[in-house]
Amino acid sequence: MLILEAFSTEARGISVSVGPETPIELIQGAYARFEPAIAKMRSTLNRPMTLSEKILAAHLVDESTSPVRGESYVDFNPDRVAMQDATAQMAWLQFQLAGLSEVAVPTTTHCDHLIQAKVEAKADLQTALESNSEVYDFLKSVSAKYGAGFWEPGSGIIHQVVLENYAFPGGMMIGTDSHTPNAGGLGMVAIGVGGADAVDVMTGNAWNVRWPKLIGVKLIGELTGWSAPKDVILKVAEILTAKGGTGAIVEYFGPGANSLSATGKATICNMGAEIGATTSIFAYDSSMERYLKATGRSTTAEAANAIAEHLRSDDEVLTNPGGYYDQLIEIDLSELRPHINGPHTPDLARQVGGFESEIADNEWPETISAALIGSCTNSSYEDITRAASIARQAKRDGLNLKTDLLVTPGSEQVRATIERDGLLADFEALGARVLANACGPCIGQWDRSDSQAKGESNVIVTSYNRNFPKRNDGDAATLAFVTSPETVMALALSGDLNFDPVTGTIENSSGEQISLEEPVGIELPEEGFDAGLDGFIAPPEDDSAISVVVSPESDRLQELTPFEAWDGKEFSDMPMLVKAYGKCTTDHISAAGPWLKYRGHLENISGNLYLGAVNAFHQDNVGHGVNQLTGEVDTLPNIAANYHAANQPWVVVADENLGEGSSREHAAMEPRFRGCRMIVAKSFARIHETNLKKQGILALTFSDPSFYDRIDEDDRFGTADVAQLAPGRPVTVMVTKANGEVFSFEGNHTFSEEQIEWFRHGSALAVIRANA
Repeated sequence: MLILEAFSTEARGISVSVGPETPIELIQGAYARFEPAIAKMRSTLNRPMTLSEKILAAHLVDESTSPVRGESYVDFNPDRVAMQDATAQMAWLQFQLAGLSEVAVPTTTHCDHLIQAKVEAKADLQTALESNSEVYDFLKSVSAKYGAGFWEPGSGIIHQVVLENYAFPGGMMIGTDSHTPNAGGLGMVAIGVGGADAVDVMTGNAWNVRWPKLIGVKLIGELTGWSAPKDVILKVAEILTAKGGTGAIVEYFGPGANSLSATGKATICNMGAEIGATTSIFAYDSSMERYLKATGRSTTAEAANAIAEHLRSDDEVLTNPGGYYDQLIEIDLSELRPHINGPHTPDLARQVGGFESEIADNEWPETISAALIGSCTNSSYEDITRAASIARQAKRDGLNLKTDLLVTPGSEQVRATIERDGLLADFEALGARVLANACGPCIGQWDRSDSQAKGESNVIVTSYNRNFPKRNDGDAATLAFVTSPETVMALALSGDLNFDPVTGTIENSSGEQISLEEPVGIELPEEGFDAGLDGFIAPPEDDSAISVVVSPESDRLQELTPFEAWDGKEFSDMPMLVKAYGKCTTDHISAAGPWLKYRGHLENISGNLYLGAVNAFHQDNVGHGVNQLTGEVDTLPNIAANYHAANQPWVVVADENLGEGSSREHAAMEPRFRGCRMIVAKSFARIHETNLKKQGILALTFSDPSFYDRIDEDDRFGTADVAQLAPGRPVTVMVTKANGEVFSFEGNHTFSEEQIEWFRHGSALAVIRANA
């Protein structure tokens, strides 16, 4: 089954590059900076250095920087940029406003988010090509016009494709997707950002971020039996919680780390996004060398071997890690048991099996309605072989699926290889459906209309990374649990959420009780990888004949108009759109699923603004509030549109960790577009806070969180001293009650001098335009 057939480059007469890969010259140039930069930083710090510090030092704009963890804002020069199609649209629209002729660093666009899973791979891909042709044509032409590589629909999920082609030990990459840290499995500092951050780097500007704190995770022992790399990160999520990694790099080390495959390491790094980490990383070792060579990058492996001492922490750090990390965790892989996390949050963890009372207390259905294997987190060759070994035993011993089983290959290379090696056949023999090489159900692109009644409480198990309400199928009644691919396979055979594959048995078609054998995995294919169909398009040498056109009548794409600069006056008399109560993720602020089609049209996608937010004053009516101009209850996006039309600025008040989840900058651009000028939260997720600042929104946190409780629905907001906005200086927020009573509180912020200019100019892009 060749699922790229419908969009093959040969059939469309497109000239294709001989193959994508980070040029060895770029890698060697990056490595040449390591020796002097590390020596300089070691002298500055006057102590041994961790791996993360070495890579950060080698990418500093100013090598004389003396950073303070968690405080200093510093400028970096990343090696490359990667974008997926849902976020790339807005990033490219912003890049065009900068007025430059080409990107300043290697950049790629990957089409993986807009393919909806409904039938099977080939049919779903063809539907996507027809329904998204305008967007794909835009992304392809804009990439070609400005010198970027383009990966066609069906080529694979961005993070798997990056791991196979672009990631290299010691490199630095930013990507417009929160799971960009997947490349940490190859020893790369890879960080998820919003599109405006990507535009900074694409235009040749430095990338500015706080020097991160460091969390060390020492791994000892080795995984055995049913335990998998997925269980490592599920356990870490339990320990650190969904915001415990905020502002920090999580660095894994120790003998247990060396026992993991490169793709197993990538799984762990990928899900670091679920604990809010800036990124996660492993040191360069023999497993990374094997993977580089297996994916045709022997020259990269040789270059990494030559500077291997710089691609790991200093010996003193490994000997006495407690003295070099802000927080230290130790996990014995030999004792780690299979875990399952969820629902609603990826840090609600417990061991697989044995949680009958929790299921009963929460009235969760025990029967599983669907099981899903794959995603950017768990679709490596090793992952698939372990799950397929369970499928083969099931066929042999007369076991049948008790629920729908869907398998998503991570890339065309993985798909072609597992088809060649008979692994897809192992799943299909049980009745599993193979989906396109795309994100699909992991991001809400899953049409379940033929299999599940909407609004009916049901349980799904996945090897994905995120499990917020509505995340997978748009249905709040679906309860998603996250576990490893092999455990998903076992649960699909049992049909029981509480089944323990280590100790449990399943009745086969002959009435016998069958114990599942331990999964067997193969790290890398013995016959090498099969590249499958080539979906990569290199930019042409001459782009003069290429034009990028956005129709003013389009409902999918819309040219951007720069946001207006701050007028220099204090804010006053601003109503509150919503007081977000509890968890308010980027999914709540700007939902994915059916709204993905509007990711390139700011006005249309603003129709989902805060539609999933729970308003503290309307908790039983999600996404609703009171229009303070009319007194009527309405949806939050409708109220925001009304304020926008009336030229009425407004504010948002929020609970802890606002903007947890995706890197999508739409969750910041939509509020800004509709007139939001200030957001006050108990705390922010890192990417969302940066995105808000990039778009010119005043992002503040309560100096005293108890003031959150004093905010009423009809309060009006202003500021007393925003004109004196300065690093480290709180902003005085004025709150006027309906009866005229006024109280104030301090709003803390993390703006640097440079970021204050973003606020004053109206956005970070406005500063780039002014400089250009």
